[in-house]
Amino acid sequence: MAKQPKILIFSTEKISDPAIDMAGLLKLHYPPQVYTMAMRCSSSVKPRWIMHAFEQGFDGVFIAADGSDCPYSESCTEKTGEIIAKTHELMIEKKLDPARLRMAAICSVCSESFVKQIRSFNEYLQKQE
Repeated sequence: MAKQPKILIFSTEKISDPAIDMAGLLKLHYPPQVYTMAMRCSSSVKPRWIMHAFEQGFDGVFIAADGSDCPYSESCTEKTGEIIAKTHELMIEKKLDPARLRMAAICSVCSESFVKQIRSFNEYLQKQE
């Protein structure tokens, strides 16, 4: 049996966390090697946190972004995108595949979308083994 990729998700307390919780309540299945870390706003994630996750053995990092629903910042999407771009540069410097870092806006009722994103990401990471 192939090794299952380990994925870290940075999710937001008010927006994407409810969707992730609802996925569990609805028994929507996604890989069990998925770990979540909650934060207030997706634009508060730091490139060094993402890089640390890779150093600690995570195969992929997924940012469940707030999108336009962010209650803290009107420019959340742009700021989060800039963080992703900066981290992609760091990943290239370290010879890490930038596709191992993904971001998607996940609203509070987007459980099915969340599961679809994670399954797709997991399939991609499995093919990289």
